[in-house]
Amino acid sequence: MILGMGIDLVDLKRIKQWTTEPYVSRVLSESEKIIYQQINDEKTKLAYIGGRFAAKEAIFKAISKGEGTTNYKDFSILNDENGKPYVISNHFPTNQAVHITITHTEDYAIAYCVIEKRESHSTEQ
Repeated sequence: MILGMGIDLVDLKRIKQWTTEPYVSRVLSESEKIIYQQINDEKTKLAYIGGRFAAKEAIFKAISKGEGTTNYKDFSILNDENGKPYVISNHFPTNQAVHITITHTEDYAIAYCVIEKRESHSTEQ
């Protein structure tokens, strides 16, 4: 069962001015910052932080901000060995699955999030 959906679009030109350290530390988790700091190309860095910002905004929309106590660093958006993004956070119960996708062009980053309740299947007869 779908519990929430969220989408966000970011104009990368608008956030280019926010790639300074205070902003990066406010948006990226420690795991994400390590990856960000290893990126040498400025356009790739901008797409990375823009995509993570859009993904976290999409998550906030999907959970309707929750109790209002979450922040950007409460979520890590990492990539598996095939490049597929996934979410790490303590803010989701184990019976919930978070699906996220991120894409970008030279000018925009967009992310879409679906939060799904996993159905429990009883083995009792």
